[in-house]
Amino acid sequence: MLARRTSMFAIIALMFFIVGCAGVRYSEVSPDAAAFHPKTIAVLPADVTLFPKAKGIVDNLFVEVLSERKWFKSINGGRRIAGQIDQDQRLRRAVTDYLAKFMNLGFSDQALSDQIGSLADAEAFLIPQVDYWNYTIQDDKKVAKAGISITMIDAKTGKTVWKATHSKTSQYLVLKPDIAGVAKDLIYEMTAMMPH
Repeated sequence: MLARRTSMFAIIALMFFIVGCAGVRYSEVSPDAAAFHPKTIAVLPADVTLFPKAKGIVDNLFVEVLSERKWFKSINGGRRIAGQIDQDQRLRRAVTDYLAKFMNLGFSDQALSDQIGSLADAEAFLIPQVDYWNYTIQDDKKVAKAGISITMIDAKTGKTVWKATHSKTSQYLVLKPDIAGVAKDLIYEMTAMMPH
């Protein structure tokens, strides 16, 4: 009887371990998210400070994945929002000032977020950050690794609706896999948990 209980406990523990490993490493949804269903979204250019090779690639991958999901009527991201930020001084200043406060102080400025939403024609916007974008050795195996953190902001209120962090690897022996492909799979996994 004791052996049966022990093996049943081991099976249940193993199931929780397997399920736990399959999900996104960190995801937090605001209670306000249940009533938040934006039809338009913007994807701000990703912070690629540590991995400049990812510049532009991650932005375009977000637009591609969100377009394939068909959740939004309009997605302003990638080259489109980059061009808009270059040409529109008000949007450039709003994004720069907002991100400075958000990244350095952890403060979401409601007036600036509302301005970004108005100028980018978006009810919500994503702030992506590249945490990993490299080839490395992990557990004595060669891997391509992509890691991303995302924050979703309600443009009108400036509230954080959702945030997530995750990374994904692809093991290889000789031929290096394309990190962009690893990142696209990663973005699919992460956005599956995103309010929409």
